Amino acid sequence: MNIHQKRWPGRLGAILAATAVLVSAAIVTSGASARQAAAPQSTSQPTIAGQVREGRTVSARNGNWNNSPTGFAYQWQQCDSTGAGCNPISGATSKTYTVATADVDHTLKVAVTATNADGSSTSTSQASSVVSSSKAPVSTASPSITGTAKVGEQLTVSTGTWTGGVKSFSYQWQVCDSSGNSCSAVQDATAKTYGVRTADTGKTIRVVVTATNLAGSTNATTSPTSVVTNGSAPAPVTRNHAPTIAFRSLARIGHRIYARFTLCDDGTKNVTVIEHDVMAGRLGYTRRFSIAPRPCGTHAKNWMLIPRFRRTGKFTVTLRAVDKSGASSRTVSRTLRFHAV
Repeated sequence: MNIHQKRWPGRLGAILAATAVLVSAAIVTSGASARQAAAPQSTSQPTIAGQVREGRTVSARNGNWNNSPTGFAYQWQQCDSTGAGCNPISGATSKTYTVATADVDHTLKVAVTATNADGSSTSTSQASSVVSSSKAPVSTASPSITGTAKVGEQLTVSTGTWTGGVKSFSYQWQVCDSSGNSCSAVQDATAKTYGVRTADTGKTIRVVVTATNLAGSTNATTSPTSVVTNGSAPAPVTRNHAPTIAFRSLARIGHRIYARFTLCDDGTKNVTVIEHDVMAGRLGYTRRFSIAPRPCGTHAKNWMLIPRFRRTGKFTVTLRAVDKSGASSRTVSRTLRFHAV
């Protein structure tokens, strides 16, 4: 037998042995990677169930996980009113949590940690709504009115400052005598803004702001404005009457708002319709439309909803008509309930 033929089996054995070592190492590496990849992974965030109100108990819902978790751990967090600046709550490590007095005017989150034999991972819920007190809201700084008390001008009311986890605000404008007494509500004047009317001349105006939380409601009233004047408005023409305006419908399609209203005026010149978009917690937005009287007619206008109003909440449109003499109609409003799209 040739000498090279005798050595070949030995070389083949060495090659096969080396190959076996490499395959074994690859199997070990693959197995380690598989074990590492088998730790729980969140497929949908945890959520908080229950009413976030002082003294009430809320509970964590684990969300969905893959890789079969065998256990869960919890850490409740207190955040600011916007859901930022979160800190763990000492001792709050159970699936349920009793809302504390210190949580009022804050929001809550819960971090859920899922564990199995291969490891663990954590997923955190979205922030809750602002925590409500067990009592009605308390005013800590009164609301106030800004703007000029003059016919044709627009007044705006602030909400003031409150504690107690306020969920919503509502408004009622009132007309009072020149001393700020004997006040009565102005019909349909329930928006955050108010157009001063000719009928308000010689009187004062104030607003009752109502704050509501999960426990109840509380009123706070502004100081009255100065006495309403006609200012430098042109003298009305003979037998001129203020225009009138009435809502017919309000609708939202996509991000566009559609409004129909009836406008009447005894003048021949165009009437300005002042439209105002209002949503709690958002700066209002004003538009003006110039419309020719017929003397009465139903008109339709539409506009694109600006981005800051494309959110869940109560959206209000107010309309007020002002003729060329400065005579103003009453303010009318319609409200829609938005769901963010």
